[in-house]
Amino acid sequence: MAETLRLPGFVNAHSHAFQRALRGRTEGGDFWEWRSGMLEVAGGLTPDRVRAEYLHVYREMLAAGYTVVGEFHYLGLPEAHAAMEAAAESGIELVLLLAAYGRGGLERFRQASVADYLSQLESVRETGVRVGLAPHSVRACPRDWLEELGAYAARESLPLHVHADEQPREIEECVAEHGMRPLELLAETGCLGPHATVVHATHADARELDLLAESGARVCLCPTTDANLGDGFAPVLELTGRGIDICIGSDSNVRIDPLEELRELEGIARRQTGRRGVIGLTTLLAFGTNEGAAALGVERWPEAEVDLGHRSLEGVEPGDVPAALVFGCAADVFSS
Repeated sequence: MAETLRLPGFVNAHSHAFQRALRGRTEGGDFWEWRSGMLEVAGGLTPDRVRAEYLHVYREMLAAGYTVVGEFHYLGLPEAHAAMEAAAESGIELVLLLAAYGRGGLERFRQASVADYLSQLESVRETGVRVGLAPHSVRACPRDWLEELGAYAARESLPLHVHADEQPREIEECVAEHGMRPLELLAETGCLGPHATVVHATHADARELDLLAESGARVCLCPTTDANLGDGFAPVLELTGRGIDICIGSDSNVRIDPLEELRELEGIARRQTGRRGVIGLTTLLAFGTNEGAAALGVERWPEAEVDLGHRSLEGVEPGDVPAALVFGCAADVFSS
């Protein structure tokens, strides 16, 4: 029997499982052209397709060492239940981050009002599945929606996740509408705080990053998706320098590999400083485990098993396994 090493399971704090179907199909153009293809795929999904496709994706996540997933879901309520069924069948721990969508996107993404959205959220919560609020973005949620959702999340002690500062155009549109940048708007509307996680923050300026630090909010970084979509480099040093907590997500699921996400974060820091070991192994592993769990409101979650007989660990001394795992292995090192 192969010898294994048990570790805390990795936590995927930001996933759009349906986007796994896009891998290899949209490798030209920019983010906005990719988004058009994504919307086309989203428009054709049914609950049965979601259940079947998410089951495969969640099994891939488990095989890659993720044991918890925060599914940022905006396909509709029946499809949310299908995602829940797929997670239960696969065995992965699910936190459903139900997206609030007041405008834009596809009709199936949108709720008629904040009250309608909260009714949907509570109907999921009543099933016993962990939930979090997810105002999709400042593009999708008007100011009054953000104010109500921020207050509700704080009152109910629920996680709140929101996309922000992923693309320069998003920032320009926010400034044109509100006279301020996205994270400034989120701060004004009560959507930042210890319970909040901002996804990306790729193009956040110094003032916005200061607001994150002051509020105690986390940032979820998704470097494999950033690279695939040409979004830019995660502001790793700016975040760590301010003491802002970081977690990771597979986002578009073009790659499902927590080790690659963590390796890329340290790689960004190394390329920017010319030094190695900038973040530190213990901190990187916390990004992939404890910080993701905290972002999703999870206190206990399953472990993952490393196959110590895997070819990529051959000749590695026992004390060097954690570093070799992060910097020298792919996700197939985990025992599925």
